[in-house]
Amino acid sequence: ALGKGSDLEKAVATAALVYSNSADPQGKLSKAETKTLLQTQFGAFIQGQENKPKYQEIISALDEELENKIDFEDFMILLVSLTLMSDLLQEIKNVKKTK
Repeated sequence: ALGKGSDLEKAVATAALVYSNSADPQGKLSKAETKTLLQTQFGAFIQGQENKPKYQEIISALDEELENKIDFEDFMILLVSLTLMSDLLQEIKNVKKTK
């Protein structure tokens, strides 16, 4: 659908597709499923973040209240939050600056 889309459009479409393929028929993920999806599909960004208080807060929130489910909007907020605190993001920024 986005064959001629920009790189950013394709990236968001990919995130939506990965989420959609994991979501239940109502389009939601359990918090446990969300945690697993982030660990398997976003591992390079969250690797090494375990000791950061904000990371621990996000992950512990996913371990609580197992009956609550995450919709796509909440998933994207988690994804952006984890990206912003990631060491990998800083590495990416440094590569851009050296070109």
